Amino acid sequence: MSEARPAGSDSPGALVAQEVLGFQRGLVRRGIIFSFTGYISEGILKALGDALRQKIRLEATDAKTVNRVFSVFVEQVQNIIRYSAERIENADDPPVELSSGMITVGSEGGRFFVICGNVIAREDAGTLNARLGELARMDSQQLRQFYKEKLREPPEEGSKGGSIGLIEIARRASEPIQYDFEHLSDTQSYFVLKAYI
Repeated sequence: MSEARPAGSDSPGALVAQEVLGFQRGLVRRGIIFSFTGYISEGILKALGDALRQKIRLEATDAKTVNRVFSVFVEQVQNIIRYSAERIENADDPPVELSSGMITVGSEGGRFFVICGNVIAREDAGTLNARLGELARMDSQQLRQFYKEKLREPPEEGSKGGSIGLIEIARRASEPIQYDFEHLSDTQSYFVLKAYI
């Protein structure tokens, strides 16, 4: 027996429960336990982080793993907030600052993964690619030493803390972090970063 639908639900462009359910089931099949796409701020990060921490506590009994996943999640969202080329800002009181991107957490083969994606300035893609390549070649001891060195150095000009955040992600990941770029135009690229924990 099918349920009654509101008038107009069969019209073109109307949401169809079957399509939305299929989308949700597709995420579940891919091991996705948490996903957010849209504009994000520090306040939204806190709310999402609280929800994620509670969810992964139920998924993993190991407190160390929970903390690692949460830490990588926070670092990746902060990179979106700081470096996304898709931003909304105004000078209201209090000021509004939102950055667009995607953050996803899932599990695969008994491990968690965290993926983020956002548009960046194309001129930053080369520098970011070189930095991530350097991190991917380091073992855990080298990453630890590099992290300590970077903490002692003054911040790079124009840096918002992203280089330390990338090292932190690499240190907490269980294997070299994966990354890719899709060039969108002469001025923008889409950046994706995935870390297994």
